[in-house]
Amino acid sequence: MGGKSRKATFNLREDVLTALSEVVARGAAPSKNALVDRALRRELKELQRQLTAAAWKQAAQDPLFMRDLGEIEDAFMDADAETAGGTA
Repeated sequence: MGGKSRKATFNLREDVLTALSEVVARGAAPSKNALVDRALRRELKELQRQLTAAAWKQAAQDPLFMRDLGEIEDAFMDADAETAGGTA
């Protein structure tokens, strides 16, 4: 994963800590830190995906944005057809 790590302190529910210890003991991750890091990265990636989807949904309601998108699509239609092996 790379990158420098830094110590942080968080409070977690007892049942989460117990489950964390159990799955690490069974080999799900090399350490508790590694598993928490992996889980947080996945969660942050999903949150970013949701934010992006919401932004696209909002943009789809904007007539100017949709017109611009259509113009861009039209401008690249020939290039897309050529790349796909088709003809315009």
